[in-house]
Amino acid sequence: MPRRRLIILFPTIVGGLCYLGFVLFTAGTSDSAYRQDRARDRATAKYLDSIGELAHDESAILRYSGDERLMAFAEGKFRRTCASCHGSAGQGLVGPNLTDDAWKNVTEVSGLYLIISEGANHGAMPPWKHQLQPNDIVLLASYVVSLRGSTPAGGKAPEGDVLPPWPETPARVDPDD
Repeated sequence: MPRRRLIILFPTIVGGLCYLGFVLFTAGTSDSAYRQDRARDRATAKYLDSIGELAHDESAILRYSGDERLMAFAEGKFRRTCASCHGSAGQGLVGPNLTDDAWKNVTEVSGLYLIISEGANHGAMPPWKHQLQPNDIVLLASYVVSLRGSTPAGGKAPEGDVLPPWPETPARVDPDD
């Protein structure tokens, strides 16, 4: 191999190894908030596994939307799976705004589970039933319920029909019901 190529090759290999070491040993593990979020998600997932399948009717979705622990878990799921279209706060990007009173594909709370699971608009909203567990879909529906009425900056213009407010959220939360 010519000498000039070796002069380029060895520093490239050393630089690549240094960068790999940095990424593996500092960037992903030094962020304590990230580690705490992942630990919380693992604990909540274990909790959900222990209670079995969550109901996905209107009253259950409304009840779960009042549980701070479950909503913290659902917020993480939302940010990882839904934020690319709906925005990190549900304000709408490519997908509709989830914080206002106008809704395109939903007329009642229980319809949120179906839309997340089966998709809508001929694939514009993809079906998530193959990528997410049923409990995750229930909790995402509950999280979307909790977003309505918030006013994040940069919200997309309303789309669809204006719906009456969701029914009142029950005060007591018991996912075992």
